[in-house]
Amino acid sequence: MKRRAFITLLGGTAVAWPLATRAQQSGKLPTIGFLGSAAAATQGQWVAAFVQRLRDLGWIEGHNLAIEYRWAEGRSERFAEIAAEFVRLKVDVIVAVTTPAALAAKQATSVIPIVFAAASDPVGTGLVASLARPGANVTGLSSLISDTGGKRLEFLREVVPSLHRLAIMANVSNPAVALQVGEVQPAARTFGLEVAISEVRRAEDIASAFDALKGRADALYVCADPLTYTNRIRINTLALGMRLPTMHGIREYVEAGGLMSYGVNILDQFRRNAEYVDKILRGAKPMVEASSPTPQ
Repeated sequence: MKRRAFITLLGGTAVAWPLATRAQQSGKLPTIGFLGSAAAATQGQWVAAFVQRLRDLGWIEGHNLAIEYRWAEGRSERFAEIAAEFVRLKVDVIVAVTTPAALAAKQATSVIPIVFAAASDPVGTGLVASLARPGANVTGLSSLISDTGGKRLEFLREVVPSLHRLAIMANVSNPAVALQVGEVQPAARTFGLEVAISEVRRAEDIASAFDALKGRADALYVCADPLTYTNRIRINTLALGMRLPTMHGIREYVEAGGLMSYGVNILDQFRRNAEYVDKILRGAKPMVEASSPTPQ
């Protein structure tokens, strides 16, 4: 398994005039634009962890901080619209939950700081130049989902020793997912597994994808993505109906009926994401951090 060591959090060098100070002098509360990838109901725990950590750091919503929440509800075309709206609103920081959201925000602005919460491969997808020196206005935490696909297969083979045919469900229009498939597919072949790629780009594709897998798979590897996350209960229900054990990269998929996962603690990612936002509002320059995954 490829693993990256922890990278320094945020640089301690302050810019000439912290964002919070500028906002206060303009008579406007410092404002976060929160770009959620799914629906508010499905990411509520993550938001609560983020807001609570901000409170711990002295930022109280409605008192000395404003948060504009927007939800893409698993539809990738919404990311660009929401990012453009945040630019028009002149928010002070954009928090982008996933890789596609962060890429859309980066496309929309080179000035407003962007903090991603759980990008799977920020370097490979072009979000940042490197973990140590991200450059530009983008920072955040990497979930390393793309780097740990081979390890997930090892765990899956231990649980399903009869595994010979693997289906990979993937929204390949997401560049981070495409990278993950690019690692998992050859790793599966080194284990002697037959691989079937099941592409889904819309919620409407999920049922037909399962129909196409009948009799062709012994287990299902689900690539984490706003689309699959939003529809994780449905995916796991259909997989159970076909007696397909599932492997995921995020624990919340298991809580929605999946068999197992191996990945970072997303709640912890959001708490640490709040620390990034705090430092940026106080004037720090960006760095990127990679997290260590754990099996669930």
